[in-house]
Amino acid sequence: MLNSLKKIFHIFRRQLAKFWLKFFPKLIIIGITGSYGKTNTVQAIEAVLKTKFQTLTTDINLDTIYNLPLTLLKIRPKTKVLILEYGVDHKGEMDKHLALVKPQIGVITGITPVHSEKNLLGSLEGIIKEKSKLIEKLTQKGWAILNFDNQYVRKMAQKTVASIISYGNKPQFNYWASDIKVNLKGTSFLLHYNEVGKKQIKAIKTKLIGKHFVHEIMTALAVGKILGVDINHGAQGINNLKPLSGRMSIEEGPLETILLNDSLRANPESTIAGLETLAAIKHSSKKIAVLGEMGELGNYCQKEHYRVGTVFAKLNIDFLITIGSDTKWIIKGAKDRRFPKKEIFYAENVREAALFLKETLKPNNLWYLKGSRLKHLERILLILEGKRVDCQLTSCHNYWSCQNCPKLVKE
Repeated sequence: MLNSLKKIFHIFRRQLAKFWLKFFPKLIIIGITGSYGKTNTVQAIEAVLKTKFQTLTTDINLDTIYNLPLTLLKIRPKTKVLILEYGVDHKGEMDKHLALVKPQIGVITGITPVHSEKNLLGSLEGIIKEKSKLIEKLTQKGWAILNFDNQYVRKMAQKTVASIISYGNKPQFNYWASDIKVNLKGTSFLLHYNEVGKKQIKAIKTKLIGKHFVHEIMTALAVGKILGVDINHGAQGINNLKPLSGRMSIEEGPLETILLNDSLRANPESTIAGLETLAAIKHSSKKIAVLGEMGELGNYCQKEHYRVGTVFAKLNIDFLITIGSDTKWIIKGAKDRRFPKKEIFYAENVREAALFLKETLKPNNLWYLKGSRLKHLERILLILEGKRVDCQLTSCHNYWSCQNCPKLVKE
């Protein structure tokens, strides 16, 4: 009965949101989808556009199916630009999102086999088909901003009649980056682009830590340029942008360590990007990677965990800790690439990992924490802080922080 009432209320709210949107026909609507980087891209676009416009974005803590109607109902007369995250993990979801609100500017951040399980999008092909609908529905007056470093997104360019802006790390793209430098204070790079037919170069700095954030920043500056925000003003907005907690945020770790906290989400591309960032940071003390399982990979689970291990082995990282049965494939990949066995520790659960870290971590160690939201690796931090954690779940579908969980015992 309760579920039926919730369903009826949700349908009513969607209809109300669609009706409310009709009162704002001049709104500029930007839609972002992809397998990774969506939330950070939303934040970056907002940072650029709010230098000129009153913006409204989707909430970072809600599923899109609820997020979109709730966001639409927050529109006010002063709102000029909507920046919306179009998350999809089931077939047909993008159709529902687009039936509610269609963007004039579509962004696809990248594709990887996340949500490829049979009960979700089914396969890599299913992921591509579903997410590409965002730009298929754009008109000739629209814009598709695509990550051309990603082979699957690059091929999507054939599926839209909108004007295309490409970005990535190659000079033939509309926006490309060089001289990327990463440290504990942030990231800097040179942005290459065209202005009135002339090649331009702009030095960009951000407090975001990681080479992969360069893609999100290029996307944001490209959107800004379309809407009349010049690169200099956009760069100022980017310079003021701060990392979201749990998304490559530098924090004071337990036991006088330095924590690179990336525990909020995990997929193959973001995990590799995080590891490459850890490796790129020059640090006088030991560097340790703590990796949990990457969820919802379906038939790609073993292959993608193994790939992460092979990449890890080539990087300048001293020690590997993995948590959960699927991460045994990360260990195998690392060992097959001759990473020393004595520098690897496997933990069955977060408690084992925390106890090992308590004995292993030394002051000034730099360590990277990465895992799927469903694995709730932040419990490791609570244990290391001396708090009581009785939760033994290996997977949990609650999206709230463990610190706020009523089922977690803390003293």
